Amino acid sequence: MKVFSSDTFVLPLPPSHRFPMEKYALLRRRVSEAGLVDPDDLCIPSAATDAEIIRAHDAAYLRRVVKGELTDQEIRRIGFPWSPQLVERSRRSVGATLAACRAALRDGVAVNLAGGTHHAFRDHGEGYCVFNDSVVAARAMQAEARARRIIIIDCDVHQGNGTAAMLAEDPTCFTFSIHGAKNYPFRKERSDRDIELNDYTDDDAYLAVLYAELHRALELARADLAIYLAGADPYVDDRLGRLALSKNGLAERDWVVFDLCRAAGLPLAITMAGGYARKIADTVDIHFQTVRSAAELV
Repeated sequence: MKVFSSDTFVLPLPPSHRFPMEKYALLRRRVSEAGLVDPDDLCIPSAATDAEIIRAHDAAYLRRVVKGELTDQEIRRIGFPWSPQLVERSRRSVGATLAACRAALRDGVAVNLAGGTHHAFRDHGEGYCVFNDSVVAARAMQAEARARRIIIIDCDVHQGNGTAAMLAEDPTCFTFSIHGAKNYPFRKERSDRDIELNDYTDDDAYLAVLYAELHRALELARADLAIYLAGADPYVDDRLGRLALSKNGLAERDWVVFDLCRAAGLPLAITMAGGYARKIADTVDIHFQTVRSAAELV
């Protein structure tokens, strides 16, 4: 199984901005030390090119990101200060999802140890997201004639609002989001299927609705490829989560997705998406168990 990591491209962030990013290097180290994949299969991705990005994003937005011409308000909306390293890291994260999709279509499953930047819209970023890797990757797989129809399975605790908006008029891409009803973003977009959960939803309730709704979504999507956002933030002790899933419940969530996609004959590209537990080790544990379970599929 191919695993792609862009964490070697470090952002120069003040301490107040580091907590969303610290997990990535820890996760890569843990995957490497555990020997989940051959060292040659733990890869640094190429950066997404301008041509790949503008299949999904406005060219003027890309230009302003690259040149550092975003307004202060746009930078605040993203949540990270602008730097050349932010541009490179964002390109690499998208490139990792592109590479994971290509590898999944060849091998059955592949993983990006970052990605899931689902709050980025066509012409702006927000919520720690600069470019929308899922949409860029979906467009690339179609342009390269590798996949005709794609389903994006978003199990981050926050709705994939950017993804929903960017693909709203596209019948070839099915957007599925299961998320907290009262959580960010407070103005939701409309996915092809949105499942909104009450605060403190637990393992049993979550897994029951996920199984039933995803099974139906896969039937409707008739996809050739699935992109799965395996957010760690539905965890009970996540600072930004508001749901109440346990680590075991999140492992079961992954297997629901894996088993249903396997039954549908779908190649699966996995991204990590969000995770903000009070103890960073908990977030790393959750992401690691996703990668470990994925490795068991091959």
